[in-house]
Amino acid sequence: MLLVLCVDLDDDLGRKTGLATPVVGRQNVEDAAVALATADPEDSDVNVLFQGIQVYDQLLEEEDEEVEVAAVTGVDGSDVKANRAIGEEIDTVLASISTGESIHAIVISDGAQDESVLPVIRSRVPIDGVRRVVVRQAQNLESMYYTMKQVLADPETRGTILVPLGILLLIYPFVTIASFFDVPGAVVLGLISALLGLYTLFRGLGLETAVDEAANRARNVLYAGRVTIITYVAAAALLVVGGVRGIELVRTVSESVGGNPAAGLVLAALVHGAVEWFAAAGITSSLGQVTDEYLHDRFKWRYLNAPFYVAAIAIVLYALSGFFLPAGIPGVQKIYLTGLAVALTVGTLLGVLSTLTFAVAESRYPTAADGEQPA
Repeated sequence: MLLVLCVDLDDDLGRKTGLATPVVGRQNVEDAAVALATADPEDSDVNVLFQGIQVYDQLLEEEDEEVEVAAVTGVDGSDVKANRAIGEEIDTVLASISTGESIHAIVISDGAQDESVLPVIRSRVPIDGVRRVVVRQAQNLESMYYTMKQVLADPETRGTILVPLGILLLIYPFVTIASFFDVPGAVVLGLISALLGLYTLFRGLGLETAVDEAANRARNVLYAGRVTIITYVAAAALLVVGGVRGIELVRTVSESVGGNPAAGLVLAALVHGAVEWFAAAGITSSLGQVTDEYLHDRFKWRYLNAPFYVAAIAIVLYALSGFFLPAGIPGVQKIYLTGLAVALTVGTLLGVLSTLTFAVAESRYPTAADGEQPA
């Protein structure tokens, strides 16, 4: 059996005529169409009802099986509620049709918005075809409107289209405002071009996801009250100071030596001036990490190796760089062969002893992270 199903998603039929829905049967659908045309001749759902009657008559002549026509309506406003209402009315229509044959539907609608209910219909009865009724003078207008509405309703698509468009539309106002402050228009255009370029790169490379994840991690760290956020800031400041001190020492060595110093001498000066501050940054950040691990019951003795390793490496680098730098330069601690040997020995012993000490402590005094429950 074929069921010609006229769909009115926003219930123009019920609201404007007062008729109860669903409407089943050719004569009833024709009466409903006439009533709706009388109430509102410009309503496109009038065309849907008459198209349904026409399709019904054609199928009745061409097909050998039974044919029935019905009109179902949703509700005005929410698409979800409208879809549910149409689903309930389809159930009513199917229950009112007495037939032992399988039922297939041909859906008649007046645009893409009404066709959004197709999955609801398909879940109840197989669909053999869909016919869209569009007034010739306004062909594809509703479909275009509905498509634009759906695109602008999608947050991702909306951001992709509207953000660059908004920046482009702001070019003229920005240039006008800049002229009042004697700022060249080329500067404004350059800034806007840079913004568009950065936005395009972010979207093209998918960096917005990484930025969102980094922001979420930073927010979680703030809310969790971790010590590392303080120690990392302090470590970053120490790294900046160390870099500046290293560059200053390179400048001092270059002035003392005269000419262009060798690359090895420049490297030694940079390391000699910065290594103390870098070591302080490493120790600070590692102590913050150890503290957080302890507070979250994830502490292991081996984690305490980190600050000792940093200190050992710093001692070796400081002595090695001082060995290659000439004496008598302000800020340079000249290290001779004996001092270098002592520094290398101390650094090595510091690393080895810390490893052994905390390995023994880990075996004799296991922590919660090693499987022992905290008291």
